[in-house]
Amino acid sequence: MTGPPPAVAAVRVAVRAGLRRARLPPGALVLVACSGGADSLALAAAAAFVAPRSGLRAGLVTVDHGLQDGAAARAAGVARWAGGAGLHPAEAVAVTVAGPGGPEAAARTARYAALAAAASRHGAAAVLLGHTRDDQAETVLLALARGGGPRGLAGMPECRRYGGVLLLRPLLGLPRATAARACAELALSPWRDPHNADPAYARSRVRAGALPALVAALGEGVVANLARTAALAAADNAALDDLAAAALESAADGPALRVEVLAGLPAAVRTRVLRAWARAAGAPGGALAQRHLAALDALVTDWRGQGPLHLPGALAARRTAGLLTVTPRDAGPAAGPG
Repeated sequence: MTGPPPAVAAVRVAVRAGLRRARLPPGALVLVACSGGADSLALAAAAAFVAPRSGLRAGLVTVDHGLQDGAAARAAGVARWAGGAGLHPAEAVAVTVAGPGGPEAAARTARYAALAAAASRHGAAAVLLGHTRDDQAETVLLALARGGGPRGLAGMPECRRYGGVLLLRPLLGLPRATAARACAELALSPWRDPHNADPAYARSRVRAGALPALVAALGEGVVANLARTAALAAADNAALDDLAAAALESAADGPALRVEVLAGLPAAVRTRVLRAWARAAGAPGGALAQRHLAALDALVTDWRGQGPLHLPGALAARRTAGLLTVTPRDAGPAAGPG
C-alpha cells in the first residue's frame, strides 16, 4: 500500500504533531484560517485528513477583507471547497478594514478579531494558521530592520492565545515550497494574493527582494537559520519573562513599583517588568514603544528630577518618594521627593 505524496505527508505530519502538542480535549473543534493561498489551503486539506484520525473535528473560516475586486466570491469559493472537503463548519466572514497602523496592520487586526469571534461562535478549541518557515524568516528580518530587540527576533510563536482563543501555527517548521507542492500533489488550485507581490508593503519587499538576496549571498540555509534564531530567542524570552514576573511581584507596592528593587535588577529583566507594569496600568501594548520603556527605565537608573512621563493610553508615569506610579494624565502627582 503506497502512502501519500511526500509533501502531502510532510504537511500532515506537521499538523498531527502540532495538534498533539496542543493537548486538545477529545472531540474538540479546530478551525483552519484559510485565505485560499497555498499555505493555508495545504493546511486545511491536512487538517481535514488528520483531525478525525486524532479524535478531533475540523472546520474552516475564510475572511473577506473587501480590499480587492472579487474578494467576496473568492471567500465564498473557499468555503464551498471546505464543505466538500469535509470541513464543518465552513464559513466566509466579511470584515471592515479600518484603523491605525496602515492597511496591513488594520487588515491583520480585523482578521484576528473575526477569527476569534468565529472560534467563540462555534465553540472551537483552537484556530490553525498557515504561517510557514519562510514567513518566520521574513518576520525576523523585519524585526531586525525595525530594531525590534529579542522579542521581535522571536518572531511568531507556534502557540499563543488571542482574545481567549488558542492560535496554533503547525507549519512553522516547513518551507513554503512544501505547502505549494502539497497543493499540486492534491490537485488544489491556490489563490495568489496580489498584495504578496505589491512593493508598497514591507513584507512583500522582503519576500521578493531582501530574503532572496540573502539566500544568494549566504546560501539556502539562511531561511532555516533565521527561523532557528526565532526559536532560540523565543526560549530566552520565555525564561526572562518568568524572571520578570517574579521581579514584578517583588517590586510591587500596591499599584506602584519600588525603585530600589527595580534598580537592582538586570536591565533585560527590569525593562520587561516596566513593560508588564505599564500594560497592566492600561497602556496599549501595540503603542508602547521602546522609547517609552527607555524613558521609564531612566526614571529608575538616571533620575534627575524628571517630570511626568507621558505613556500611551493617556497615562502619566512619575517617580515620587522612591516609587514609580502611573495615573491618568490629568491627575496630579503625589507629594514627596524622588
